[in-house]
Formats: sequence, structure tokens, C-alpha cells
Amino acid sequence: MAQTSLDDAGPGGGPGGSQAPVALSVAAEDAAGADTLVAGLAECDPALVLLFGSPRAALGPIAQRLGDRLAGVRIAGCSSAGEIGAAGYQRDTVVAVGFPRSSFRVGAVALRNQRLIPVSAWLSQLRQLRDEFPPRAGWSQFGILLADGSASQEDVLVTALDAALPDVPVVGGSAGEGVDFGQSCQILDGAVIPGAAIFVLVETSLAVSEVSFAHFTPTEKRAVVTSADPGGRVIHELNAEPAAQEYARLAGLDPARLDRADFARHPLLLKTGRRHHVRAISGVGQGGALQLMSAVETGSGLALGQAGDVTAGFADTLDALPRLPLMVLGFDCILRRLAVEQAGMTGAMAELFDRYRIFGFNTFGEQLGAMHVNQTFVGLALMEPDPAA
Repeated sequence: MAQTSLDDAGPGGGPGGSQAPVALSVAAEDAAGADTLVAGLAECDPALVLLFGSPRAALGPIAQRLGDRLAGVRIAGCSSAGEIGAAGYQRDTVVAVGFPRSSFRVGAVALRNQRLIPVSAWLSQLRQLRDEFPPRAGWSQFGILLADGSASQEDVLVTALDAALPDVPVVGGSAGEGVDFGQSCQILDGAVIPGAAIFVLVETSLAVSEVSFAHFTPTEKRAVVTSADPGGRVIHELNAEPAAQEYARLAGLDPARLDRADFARHPLLLKTGRRHHVRAISGVGQGGALQLMSAVETGSGLALGQAGDVTAGFADTLDALPRLPLMVLGFDCILRRLAVEQAGMTGAMAELFDRYRIFGFNTFGEQLGAMHVNQTFVGLALMEPDPAA
């Protein structure tokens, strides 16, 4: 059975009538799921439908069905480590978000062969998209990046995007499937494109505000990266010691028994400007190296992170928005979700998702502007235009 996205749905599926995005979710195994999504999305006449779900095999047929039944719609999506829908955190579902043609226009490209890093080709595609998509007076532009998380090239992708579209805020997530770092699935216009990153350029008459929240603050325990392989996302040495050994010493852990829960509780933080960004650890490699989920350069200074309240701080961030959003398109790290589940706080998080109308998926890394980050919620709040503007 489908779950609708927004309370008090108007003619367009939510507060604000036809301007508001519409979001629904269905069980991935539901044979009638695609037809349910078509029926729920058709009234808003979407210019764009975003699809997030698992298992990845469910997405292609649903995308094809939506493309056949919804005229002139762009369809983009990816597999997920979990979904964010009307029930909060979900699994084995497909979430569909429709953006009405009345208040959105859309362009999209598939940046193929992510593992091979064809940066020149990507820049050419992005510049062509930019040139074909001139800004409309009074409207706001933003970008959505859905990357192949298993390719581990998001740092290069966001740099290319920042070079081609420096004035466009970009958010997004790295696709996976389930909680394993397995093969992901990217979709554009009904076609499954393995190994690609999908970039969607969106323009809207609504007000747009970026949202980001990581529940970690830096401690006084610091380290310098003295040997690293940024391309491989590996730190070999911290403070001129084997990386895993020195990390364990800083965190007060047994270096012989480090596990995923330790890494989730005690991430490394990299300071960029005035902000600290999480550089999550995914495991211990050969020779006591630390395998990361983002690139770190030799010479970088890192701080050990300390966890704060994952729900209270998140609520404060959302309360700071200028108005209650029509919807927040959200990309939430799977490690944050695991922390919430382990703490028994899924109900409290579901209430926040419902209150602020958050829909999206769980990621293996998040894109925020020109940064690839980890263990962070990033999103875009879509709101009614400022009445005073």
C-alpha cells in the first residue's frame, strides 16, 4: 500500500497546492507498485520524478513504467542503503518524489564511467547543460548529484561540478544497496546506467534553503596525516605511526578489536574553513592502514570527533529554517541511521521526518556544495516564497 508524503494534501498533493512536491512510497515487492505511484503522481503533472529504493532490481521496471505513463517527465534515481519516507526510515521500498511542472523545470545528464574519471567529458556535458538552461528571473537553481558509491570518485565529481556550475548549490548522496558496499544502480529516463553519476539541474519558483547537520564536534585529540593515498582513500600513517594503531590510541580503543561501531562513534574530522567535516572510517586495511569513505591528503590535520545528541541537534537545525518547508529532499548517511537504530531513537527521528516532511534515502557519502562528506545529513528545504520579498 502506498504511503503519501504530505499532511493536508491540496490539489497538488501538499500544502501550497500545485506548487508543492508530491512524495509517495511503495513496497519494492508490490507488483502493482508502479501503477500506484503513477496514480499518485499524475495529478501534479511532474516535470521530474526522483526514485530511491532497494533492492536495485526493483527500480528499472518502475522507472520504465513511470516514463511510459507520465508524459514528458524526467526520471532520475538510484539504489539506496535505506529509504526515508512517510514512515521515517524504511527498507525494501521505493520512494518517488514528483516536482510539479508549474513550479519546477529540469535538465539532467548522466556522467558515465565514474571509475575511469573522464573529467574533460564531464565538464563538457555540464557546461552544455548550463548553457542550455539559462536562469529564469526570480527563480532559484540547485543541483542534485546521485553518485555510484562503489566507484569512490565523489571528490573528483564535486570538484568538476563546482568548476562548471560555481554558483549552483549542489546536494546529493552516494548510492549503495542495503548496508553493504556492493554494486549500486543509477537511473536516468528509464535507463539503468551502471557506474554513472546522475546530475539533475533544477530551477524552481519556490524558496530554497540548504540543510546540513552532523552530530559530531571536534575534541582536543588531534593528528597529522603523515602518509596517505588520497585516490585510494587510505591513511597509512597518523603522527608518523601506523594509522589504525594511532587512531585507537587517540580514541582509547583496542587496536586489535576495532569495528564498525567504533568507527561510527569516533570519526575523524577535517577542518575546512570554519567548519569540520566528517571523514568516516570504513575499515582497517593492510599494514594497519585506515580505509576511509572520503579522500584525505598527506599533511592534513584531523581531530577525533565526539558525538552529540543526534535528534535534538537535528531538530534545532530544522527549527532554524525561515518557514516550515513544503518538503525537505534529504540525503542521510547510513552510519547516522545505524547510530539512531542502535540508540533506539527511530521513533523520535520518524517524528522529525514527518514534522518537516523529509523524503530521500540513506547514503554511503553525502555531497554538499564542493565537498564530499560523511556521517552527515544534507538536504534542500523547499518553501513557499518569502511573502516579504
